[in-house]
Amino acid sequence: MTRKISRARRRQIIDALGRGTVPQTGLDVFAVGLERFEKALDDDLSAVTAGGGGFKAVRGEYGSGKTFFARWLAERAKRRGMATSELQISQRETPLHRLETVYRRLIGGLSTTSSPPSALREIVDSWLFSLEEHVIATGKAAKDDRRMMAAEVERLIESRLAEVSRNTPAFATALRFYRQARLTGEQAIADGLLAWVSGEPHVAATVRRYAMLKGELDSRSALGFLQGLLVVLRDCGHPGLLVVLDEIETLQRLRSDVREQSLNTLRQLIDEIDKGRFPGLYLVITGTPAFYDGQQGVQRLTPLAQRLATDFGTDARFDTARAVQIRLTGFDRDKLVELGCAVRDLYAQGDPQEDRIRSLVDDGYIKELAAAVAGELGVGTAPRVFLRKLVADVLYRVTDHEDFHPRKDYKLTVSDVDLTDEERNAVRGVRRAASADEVELDLT
Repeated sequence: MTRKISRARRRQIIDALGRGTVPQTGLDVFAVGLERFEKALDDDLSAVTAGGGGFKAVRGEYGSGKTFFARWLAERAKRRGMATSELQISQRETPLHRLETVYRRLIGGLSTTSSPPSALREIVDSWLFSLEEHVIATGKAAKDDRRMMAAEVERLIESRLAEVSRNTPAFATALRFYRQARLTGEQAIADGLLAWVSGEPHVAATVRRYAMLKGELDSRSALGFLQGLLVVLRDCGHPGLLVVLDEIETLQRLRSDVREQSLNTLRQLIDEIDKGRFPGLYLVITGTPAFYDGQQGVQRLTPLAQRLATDFGTDARFDTARAVQIRLTGFDRDKLVELGCAVRDLYAQGDPQEDRIRSLVDDGYIKELAAAVAGELGVGTAPRVFLRKLVADVLYRVTDHEDFHPRKDYKLTVSDVDLTDEERNAVRGVRRAASADEVELDLT
């Protein structure tokens, strides 16, 4: 039986599944087949929140649940007080080799248990408040002594960010002047300074002059800003940051020189984490097996391939989640049925028609629907479409129409509109080109 959750949270989950998307929260309610990863990943999160760093590469074909896995892991991280951020790597929006853009997207997706994206303002304000509380608690300044308080808080900012400031002093400077602008009521300046800390380009010259800041964020200073962010998070009660770089296989489609820059950037990030530069950072990437094993992906850069090397020659039952790479094997028929039953129970929970829902959409019917969807798509590509059909086509109709009986009145249809490009390719058995000569170009 699915554990009880609030009506609002249940509605958010069901609405997302009905649209064919992965819910942002509540994934633990129907996380099927992820139990085998829990112990190792919880150990990783414990090490990160204790001041370590971590990295994990997740591999799986389209439809195997990589995005679901990443958000499920993010929920586990948030339960430990960590902040999280998920961003999709793409050539136009988030090119991996431009770390200033990656950092900006990271800040845009930054969230905590209490603050949705982007949570930077709440985090910075909470940090500055904690510094003020520390000054008062140590007796170095009275609460109403604004001059002494300002001096002591600025001293604390510089002290806490001393290591960051060795290479990137602008981070601490911007935060000092952000506080000053807030206290003097110059909200537009304060907003501009926070935008600059967020990595936003084209911040007004008046804002930069106010804090004596020069230039804009670049790839080198982005890593320093990330260090600073981790310090701020830790000081205000968030002992770590989980960052997910999703869909990293898009690197394979980049121009060769840009692809190699991006792969080298990934290697650099892994090495910096291993060296201890980012205490509290847990970096997760997700990609397809072709990205990890193919010549247009990881294998193109030998040092990176060596760092991610994992032997998957044994039966998947004996995989270890402690390896640098973990693989998602997708859903077999039994897991699909288990997933459907969990979603049905969640949908029915507390509904006035709960008994009718469970009767008409019983385990046997869910098994039949799972078999039909898997027959249309193949089991590996079925979960997203299966859940959308179950929720939007069956469960909604059961509650909306008293005379609707799914076995009698519903016939499964799956059209191209229901599928993503990747799912359509998988269904049609489109094989990947082995060489550039096999790539079809649309020149119209």
